Amino acid sequence: MQRFTTVSAGEHPKRLDVYLSTHTADLSRAAIQRLIEKGAVTVNGKRPKPSQKVKPGDEIAWDVPKPEPLEIDGEPIPLDVLFEDKVLLVLNKPTGIVVHPAPGHWRGTLVNALLYHMQSTRAASGAEGESFASIGGRERPGLVHRLDKGTSGVMVIAKTDAAHQGLSKQFKTHSINRVYLALVIGSVKGRTGRVDLAIGRDTKHRKKISARTTSPRAAVTEFQVAERFGVKRSGHEATLVEVHPQTGRTHQIRVHLASLGHPLLGDETYGGRKVCAWDDLCIERPMLHARTLGFTHPVTGKYLEYTVPPPADMEALLRLLRSKRMMITLHRQPF
Repeated sequence: MQRFTTVSAGEHPKRLDVYLSTHTADLSRAAIQRLIEKGAVTVNGKRPKPSQKVKPGDEIAWDVPKPEPLEIDGEPIPLDVLFEDKVLLVLNKPTGIVVHPAPGHWRGTLVNALLYHMQSTRAASGAEGESFASIGGRERPGLVHRLDKGTSGVMVIAKTDAAHQGLSKQFKTHSINRVYLALVIGSVKGRTGRVDLAIGRDTKHRKKISARTTSPRAAVTEFQVAERFGVKRSGHEATLVEVHPQTGRTHQIRVHLASLGHPLLGDETYGGRKVCAWDDLCIERPMLHARTLGFTHPVTGKYLEYTVPPPADMEALLRLLRSKRMMITLHRQPF
């Protein structure tokens, strides 16, 4: 598959391999260097060297070989199934599990668990030909949406191509009801808010998403404050926010809240090490939970909605914050 890009105005001259590695989400710098060496990359129609500097106006084309299909095996990983019928499955995803196979995570993913679940279900029922939707490809069978490794909560999985198409359309038209709980550092101003900020792959850090991008995509997040913790003069404040994403971009909630100066507790990528601890408690993952998911069943037309409480680590942190708030309140009361 051939791809094209033109170096935009204002771009500083930089090495071709560096430029492409910051403008492609799925290729590392080493992979790009291999493509250049194979002659699969051209600049203004000519074969370049990896060290060639590109400048505004340069036209770059590169061929990305089609990946060989992976043989993905089912693995007996427990699933918290909330609902299941012949065309879809709703589950409560735990933290710490990657949704689909990718470099560095070829096994132990949610897809591995789903394949094993389907194989076991088919064997138990004697059903023939039942499998997850093929639209997502071998690596992402049945996946209509995804949650980050550190994010917990409700997900819906398509078991047929028709269900995949019906659910995907709802996500595309933003008719899905999605509610997240986000625990952020600092005291969020006001009771409600809205972030309308286009985001995309960061031009300098290819694993990050930001507004500093050459391929911005519209992204809108609405939120309301649920609880506040701590006091300003103590230097320790946090806010529990109920988030309603109107679009579904990668890392959208994390990036949008960080853009307000309120990164998620535990989100080192967008908040640094300072947000990864509270008192003596180490926070090892972003405190983000997909609490509610509501959608129309693609076959029956019935509206379905599922809500799950936050996982144990987030509940423990909330209890700590509430206990600290209560201690402050008691300390202030006159004797």
